[in-house]
Amino acid sequence: MSIRVMLVDDQVLLRTGFRMVLAAQPDMEVVAEAGDGLEALEVLRATKVDVVLMDVRMPKLDGVEATRRICAQEDHPKVIILTTFDLDEYAFSGLKAGASGFMLKDVPPAELLGAIRSVHSGDAVVAPSTTRRLLDRFAPMLPTTTAEPQHKELDRLTDREREVMLLVAQGLSNGEIAARLVLSEATVKTHVGRILTKLGLRDRVQVVVLAYETGMVRAGGGSL
Repeated sequence: MSIRVMLVDDQVLLRTGFRMVLAAQPDMEVVAEAGDGLEALEVLRATKVDVVLMDVRMPKLDGVEATRRICAQEDHPKVIILTTFDLDEYAFSGLKAGASGFMLKDVPPAELLGAIRSVHSGDAVVAPSTTRRLLDRFAPMLPTTTAEPQHKELDRLTDREREVMLLVAQGLSNGEIAARLVLSEATVKTHVGRILTKLGLRDRVQVVVLAYETGMVRAGGGSL
């Protein structure tokens, strides 16, 4: 079954370009388009969509708020925020709003297609190195925290799980964490899964956001 994609962008030319790329794929289909957030919400009420490619700056309703409203609904489609280098702060807000990741608008077609497939399968599309760059740059925008994490669910984590969470928050991949802690990659994956379950998080992107918000880590990747 094809992945049903919706394009949300106020620039018709960009939507046309994305549509041409996606239309050439045997496993993808552009089933809807919208020029702003409000139109996107309206279209989604009547159209079944798997993945939404969401622009940030649009008239009437921006992409961050549209993402927040979409992700608040049951059985909502996955959202990928599309941004440019000078709009990374909006991408971060989009991740907090529930997006499964973000990409730059000038991303190579192969990476865009891979991201859509990854998100559709349940993964996040923010690479560890990109997560590290984004959080290091915009962590100062987060609310000020005290020296001790204030999220009570963190107390449910074992010492090893907290250790793994800190490394995830610093942008390390499962393989890098395995090497650092002298564990198998499968074991690290199991720990990450338990962290997500215990904290009620969707993916490792939300782990990173929570770690910064609670003060477990700070800008630059250091732990408190």
